This record gives sequence, structure tokens and C-alpha cells, in this order.
Amino acid sequence: MRNFQLLFAFDPMRLLHEIQRQPALWKADTYLRDYPQGPFQDTETIFLRFPPASVSELERSTKDQHECVWMDGMAHLPAARELIFLLMARVQGERLGRVMVNKLRPGGRVYPHADTPAHAAYYERYHFVLCSSPGCNFRCDDEQIHMEPGGVYWFAHAKEHEVVNNGADDRIHMIVDIHLSPVLAGVTPTVLVEAPPAIDFPLEAGETPIDHALEPTAVIDAATGARLTESSVDGVIE
Repeated sequence: MRNFQLLFAFDPMRLLHEIQRQPALWKADTYLRDYPQGPFQDTETIFLRFPPASVSELERSTKDQHECVWMDGMAHLPAARELIFLLMARVQGERLGRVMVNKLRPGGRVYPHADTPAHAAYYERYHFVLCSSPGCNFRCDDEQIHMEPGGVYWFAHAKEHEVVNNGADDRIHMIVDIHLSPVLAGVTPTVLVEAPPAIDFPLEAGETPIDHALEPTAVIDAATGARLTESSVDGVIE
């Protein structure tokens, strides 16, 4: 696919538990949901990092329109910080932009839109999929995907995109914008996140990202490439 790429797997459970224990976080800031004629009427958001003023205000001033600051929500979700900086390291990011957790209810929709050209040209967009179910479909340009829970995805946010959640569960994603070094321009996202096999695994037929994210620590047999867990490698994993 040109517009979506699965980068690596992670365990979403710790961050999900932190969010579930604090439902009031969804109501603390309704800026996106209430934005006039915006595409997010069905979405609730926990802001973790965001510009200190509106885009239009920043564009009219001499301030850096790409500057973002930590928001109050970040203090309540320490598991998010670990995932954010894991991703920053994996993609060799130079600057961290917007970070938010979005929840789209069953039957809800993110209406078709494209990110502003200046923002999309400066930042790459990544999604940590915390919760989703079959029937939740994400379209970008002429491609469509169901993003599996436990996966980290890159997608081309400069193109028109939309989400329709016809699944049974809330769609909860943590969205992270990262500016990459100009020397990495044009490098395929999956190339940037190549990692030792003890961290990242290729998916096999019928597997989802979370199958690996929730496994016990594993190592790879150098001769065969097979995954080995504690039960099969006595004395190797302590």
C-alpha cells in the first residue's frame, strides 16, 4: 500500500488501562469536537501535546506554526510518554509535534478532510492503535484499511482521508506527529524502523500485531529465524 504502512507492534494494555481509569479526561478539552464545520463531531480527544495557539493565529503572527507544547493530559498518562519516545527513537525523529488520543464511537465517522499543506509537509503522521474492531475502516485517497490493535502505522495525512467506525467497539488511537531530518526525505517509513528481531517480528498468516506485543520475551534462532520463547530456550532468557 502507498498510503498506509504497518511499522511495528506494541502492547497497548498499560495505556488503555490508564485511560479507562480516568474517563473524565475525554471531557477536559472539546476543542476538536466543537470546531466549527470540522470533521471530528463524533470524536472525543485527550490532548497530550498541541500548538499553544490556533493555526490561524500562528500563521498570522511571526511565531513558529509548528511549535507544540505539553498539555495537561500528558501528566495523567505516563504510559503514553514511553510509547511516544520509543517511536521518536525508532524513526529517528528530530522534533515532536502534536500528540493526542482520539476515540471514535461505534457508528461514528471522521469526515473526509486533508491536513493543511504546511503541516503535512513538515510532519509525518503515526497512529498507535489501542482499540478497534472489524468494521472500522480508514480510507486514505484510493486505499482503505482496518488498522489492527497493537500496531503502529504511518499514513499519508496530506491526502484526503476519513474513518467510518461500523465496528462494535470504540476506535481509540494515539496519534503522533514527528518531523524527520531532511536527509531522511523519501526514505520508506518501514526502512526507518527496522529493529533487532527481539523487538520486532514479521507477521505470519492469520496473526495480528498484538499477538507479538503480548508474547513473553522472545529471541530468534539465528540459524532458522524461528521465534523461541522461555519454554523452548532453557537458560537463554533470564
